[in-house]
Amino acid sequence: MKFIELVRLLEQKGFKIIIEKGSIRYYGKPGWDKLIRIDYHGSKEVPTGTCHQILKAAGIKKP
Repeated sequence: MKFIELVRLLEQKGFKIIIEKGSIRYYGKPGWDKLIRIDYHGSKEVPTGTCHQILKAAGIKKP
């Protein structure tokens, strides 16, 4: 999965950018107490383990 696809998936689930510092983005949504950190790199592939951890932290099942 590419970073762009991962961000789209998070946004479809209601997450929005809360903080952006350089290439690091923090996503959150109302009712969700944790921020999801993504080191954004556009069209590059997200490493598999990193992708699973981000999805798990966001409470999203694997697509």
